[in-house]
Amino acid sequence: MSVVIAGAFMAILGVGLAIMLAIASRRLFVYEDPRIDQVTELLPNSNCGACGAAGCRNFAERLVNGEMVAARCTVSSPAQIQAIADFLGVDAGSVEQRVARLACAGGKHVAYTRATYAGLKTCRAATLIGGGGKECAWGCLGLGDCVDVCTFDAIHLNQHGLPVVDADLCTACGDCVKICPKFLYSIHPVGHRLWVACKNRAEGEVAEAACEVACTACGRCVADAAPGLMKLDGNLAVIDYNQNQKLSRAVIERCPTGAIVWFEDPDTAVKGAAAKKIIRQQPLPVKQM
Repeated sequence: MSVVIAGAFMAILGVGLAIMLAIASRRLFVYEDPRIDQVTELLPNSNCGACGAAGCRNFAERLVNGEMVAARCTVSSPAQIQAIADFLGVDAGSVEQRVARLACAGGKHVAYTRATYAGLKTCRAATLIGGGGKECAWGCLGLGDCVDVCTFDAIHLNQHGLPVVDADLCTACGDCVKICPKFLYSIHPVGHRLWVACKNRAEGEVAEAACEVACTACGRCVADAAPGLMKLDGNLAVIDYNQNQKLSRAVIERCPTGAIVWFEDPDTAVKGAAAKKIIRQQPLPVKQM
């Protein structure tokens, strides 16, 4: 008899819990637009964050809600972006291309080292050991952390051990910005054509003694720039990109070291007429302390 009672009790309890779950499911149900899943499938799902959203699914949600335009996905091809826009019945939009830029031009052929680093071959590890051995404390160490972290194969080391960004492959995801222990990378619209390829804040002669292409804070670029566009900050020329409409190639022409460059296109930086001509291809010797 007790077995029958126990069985009946369990059956009643099971039915009661099922009813409670059914009610809770109806009361707590949150509607999700089915288009979100479909848009997510159309995205590359690299979850790089270059669009400004927290991953591809969050980007899909914001697309469906009309908070973003499909063109914000810099990983998708133009055809993929248009396919997403067509699916949602909206305009694909347009976004100025952004790329990662390196504030250093000090390859091994123009920048001195004061010690030979022989540890773990990463920039982060080298930085912890006397700054990595480079004479310029702000300079790129060239061990390729940025190359390794780039999911899109957009960064390679050139023959002088300096990272080079391929603008066609760069998605402006910012991984190189986060990984660089010298804080040399930043993400910029390609419209920022004027660029200071240096972060050395030492005084002029000291800076140039460490790297032949360092900014010496001579002030010529500031004098040649439109008012408010440039200034010297801690022995380094800096650009106010809020004055972007004032950018001019004329600013680079008298730079004696070529630290100030002008991007003719996203991959081609040119120096001014007064910049010293570097023909050396061999690495500079280690400085004797």
